[in-house]
Amino acid sequence: MFILIGLLFLALYGVSVFYIGWSGWKWMKPMVSARFKWLYVVAVVFLASSFILGRFVGSVPAISILGSYWLAAFSLLLMLLPIVHLCLWLFRLTSLPRHRVQKWAGSITLLILASLLSYGTLNAYSPVVRSYEIRIDKQAGDLRELNVVMAADMHFGLLSGKAHAKRMVEEINALKPDLVLYPGDIIDDNLDVYLDKGIGEIISGVQATYGVFASLGNHDKYKGRMEELISALEQSGMDILYDETVSVEGVTLIGRKDKTESDRAALETLMADIPRDGPIVLLDHQPYGLDIAADNGVDLMVSGHTHRGQIAPAHLITKALYENDWGHVQKGSFHSIVTSGYGFWGPPIRLGSRSEIVQITIGFSS
Repeated sequence: MFILIGLLFLALYGVSVFYIGWSGWKWMKPMVSARFKWLYVVAVVFLASSFILGRFVGSVPAISILGSYWLAAFSLLLMLLPIVHLCLWLFRLTSLPRHRVQKWAGSITLLILASLLSYGTLNAYSPVVRSYEIRIDKQAGDLRELNVVMAADMHFGLLSGKAHAKRMVEEINALKPDLVLYPGDIIDDNLDVYLDKGIGEIISGVQATYGVFASLGNHDKYKGRMEELISALEQSGMDILYDETVSVEGVTLIGRKDKTESDRAALETLMADIPRDGPIVLLDHQPYGLDIAADNGVDLMVSGHTHRGQIAPAHLITKALYENDWGHVQKGSFHSIVTSGYGFWGPPIRLGSRSEIVQITIGFSS
């Protein structure tokens, strides 16, 4: 079954690549030599393979980077080209010269593509701070208010590298947090890149009065034992809650294993011995089971994973899949806050979403 699905995916991908390549060929045909056209064919085949090859040729980072940008261009061209071809068909009803219209259509398409990629890169690498204020009608010791800063989906690796990590540390520290939470996808499937780039040393500079706590996501993977991954991340100045709970100044923090983990404990099991009269904050990477969290007495659930689609119109898909795919949702006394993420998966492009850090001001009963 999985083989059949894989073959169907490759067939669909191949047809889509052919459509993009054929569109470029038709545009260039009157303008370039036959030798260049064959170079163009080789280039398209290589680009189309680069995203897949990059996952297997880790020793050649340039292929992974090229593949990431190809994925963005591929997605955007699949949306742009049908519109362009429709316009070309309509222009045939006019007296304008067909070859001139086709030449200008190709040039304008390239200009739009370059503009979208540039704007998307800006969105990905220039994070904003989004602020929420919520109230939990429970006592938290002597605390009246807690300044929580959250960042998720950093995907630290080749493209979300040292500069992006330094930017995150500066942004977080400027908010003077009492507590920092990372609900998953801290790395991008490759711990070696994270360590070799020294990203762990950089983010260990995050300062919070009561500490930094994290849960793991579906991309926080390692070819060795999970304990080694957790140990490496904890050397970056964070405490990993791997189906674990901890009390911080009267606030209970629960960090769940990711939904993809087969041995993930049920939430009611994790909360069996937790008193419900104090504030309870849940870190769960994927924003599923909001009603389950609410029914078990969780006051605030923080998540990421969705990236808010990352490249529009994928935000319409995430909105359909998740009860809360981005922002703040309140159900009675329960709060869910989902971030669009600080980093990105695949291409460093965001359209219809923005790289962000989230600040949550929590007020407690006196």
